[in-house]
Amino acid sequence: MRCEIRVEGHLSETLAEAFPELGRAVMSGQTVLFGPVMDEAHLYRLLARCQSLGLRVVEMRQLPE
Repeated sequence: MRCEIRVEGHLSETLAEAFPELGRAVMSGQTVLFGPVMDEAHLYRLLARCQSLGLRVVEMRQLPE
């Protein structure tokens, strides 16, 4: 599946490097991380990575294939 995770603010290059498997774009004061998610466990690891880096997740959704 493909997912989009929106986090508050603009990610620095250093923080963005923590998500090498995802693309990113900045929109309206948020950073949008997007890309393939292998399974539910992978999704939870991505969300845990956000939490451990102190990122505030605003929205997460599945994208159409």
